[in-house]
Amino acid sequence: MVVNVLRQISFYSFNTINEMAIKFKVLPRKNPQDAAAPEKFYAAAIADGNVDLDRLAELISYQCTVTETDCYAVLMALEHNIVGELGQGRIVKLGRLGNFQVGLSSKGSVTAAEVSATAITKSRILFRPGKKLRSMLNDVSFKKAG
Repeated sequence: MVVNVLRQISFYSFNTINEMAIKFKVLPRKNPQDAAAPEKFYAAAIADGNVDLDRLAELISYQCTVTETDCYAVLMALEHNIVGELGQGRIVKLGRLGNFQVGLSSKGSVTAAEVSATAITKSRILFRPGKKLRSMLNDVSFKKAG
C-alpha cells in the first residue's frame, strides 16, 4: 500500500514537469539606446509559485528511503557548504546539476596596476546548469497568461 502511494507520488512529481507549460505575460519595453524609438512588446516569464527547502526535502523523501528530516538536514548542510566554498573563491561543482562560481564587475582602468579591490563594483553568483537542466529548456512549452 505505502509503496504504491510512493510510486504514484513519484510518477506525479516526474511527469507533471513535462505536462506543465511556463506561463508568460506581455510587457512593453523602451529601447534604452534610443529613447525616441517606439516601445516594443516582449514575453516575460511568470513564476507559478515557489518551492522551499522544506518542500524539496519532502519531495525527495518520497522518492527514496531517506526521511524528510534527514533530507532537510542534508540540503541545509549543502547550502552552508556552498556558501563557505564560494566565499573562499572556489568553483562548486554539483555534478550533473551544474556549477556555482562568484563573478565580478569592475570599473575599467587604463593600466593593470590601477586595478584594485576598490575598482570592483558588483559581485554575483554565477550558475552554469548541467546537461539535463539545459535540455529541459529545449523541451519546455509556453502558455500565454490571461
